[in-house]
Parts: sequence; structure tokens; C-alpha cells
Amino acid sequence: GLRCADSSTPRKLQMSANLTLYTHPMSRGRTVRWMLEECGATYDTAILDYGTSMKAPDYLAINPMGKVPALTHGDTVITEAAAICAYLADLFPDKNLAPPPGSAARGAYYRWLFFAAAPLEAAFVGKLVGHLATPAQASTVGYGSYAQAMDTLEFAITQGTPYLCGDQFTAADLYLTAALGWGMYAGGIEKRPAFERYVQPIMQREAYVRATATDDALMAPHPF
Repeated sequence: GLRCADSSTPRKLQMSANLTLYTHPMSRGRTVRWMLEECGATYDTAILDYGTSMKAPDYLAINPMGKVPALTHGDTVITEAAAICAYLADLFPDKNLAPPPGSAARGAYYRWLFFAAAPLEAAFVGKLVGHLATPAQASTVGYGSYAQAMDTLEFAITQGTPYLCGDQFTAADLYLTAALGWGMYAGGIEKRPAFERYVQPIMQREAYVRATATDDALMAPHPF
């Protein structure tokens, strides 16, 4: 079954429905916990195990993929880490984690959030598992080539502003930083100086430190 872990210090919930994060401390759920902490949300945490509770009928009714993370907000179910981050940014508008709809910054926000979630992840995970597209297949895959994905990533974060959308930290920066941190650690993303310069100050944010400590503590007593 699901193991429930206490969330960190409760903060005022800005909606009547409960938020529940379904996660594992060694998963993309770490990204969503960080986003929840940036939002100052009060939420419940359900810890699932690979191969057992993630594949159990009660969780498959929430996410038929049998993967984490998933977030429930009352009767609403959101899966896919980038989608959850975007949902939460809109749910907590006072946190300014998404630019105003219709603005130029909103265009950049969507552009780079979805770049990170799709072509970038496909490229670096492909490298990690040894299944990158061949040059003949470049026109078929979304990332083209690994080199194109890395160069586009560097382009995104070297526009003369600290964040993807100018001077405003958004959920796109959060998601990209999480992907970069994992990718560089695992060896799927090159450790280019521009990448390291971008992530270092973001990883010092209080919400990131708090969320990381929470998930690290959950790993300690469980070998998984």
C-alpha cells in the first residue's frame, strides 16, 4: 500500500481542496515537491515503491502509467512533472511563478518549459540509456541530435538575463534546473560552464534546499 509521510512545516493552503503528492524520493517527484515548496502549499505526501505500490490497482486508477509523480487536487488528477508545475503556477498566482498570459514572457515560459520536458529530456535520457537517434533519424526525433539539444539549451540560458523569462524566476526555470541537475549528475548532460552558472544560484533557493532535505530524509530509512 501507500506509505504516507508528513509534509514539511504546514503553510496556509490557498484553496479548499486537498493537495496530495504521489512520489518516491528517487524520482521526478523531487521536482514537484520543490514546486510545492515554492508555492508555499500545504500538501500530503504518499510514498510509493517501484514495482509494488506504483503498480497496485489503487494507484493505477490515478495514473495508469504506474509512474510517479502524480498530484491530486481534490478530484483533479495531474500527471507529468512539467504539467504539474504549470498547474501549480496557475493555482498560486500570487507566487509569480508564471508570467501573465498573453505576454512575451509567457511565450518564453511555454517555449522553454516544453523544450525541457520533451526534446531535452529525450536527448539526455537517450544518451544515458544508449539509444540516441542516428543522423539519418534526426529529422524524425524531436531533439534532432544530441548536439542540437545541448546547443539549444545553452542558447536558452545565455540571453543576458538571469532566468528564462527575463528577471522573473518561473516554473520553467525550476523544471529546467531540476532536469539539468539530474542530467549533469547522471552524465546525460554535458557540464558546460553556462549550465553550471545557470543552476548554481537557483539551487540555493530556500524552497529547493527545503524540498531536497525532505526527500533526502525519506531516502535514509528506506533502502528502496
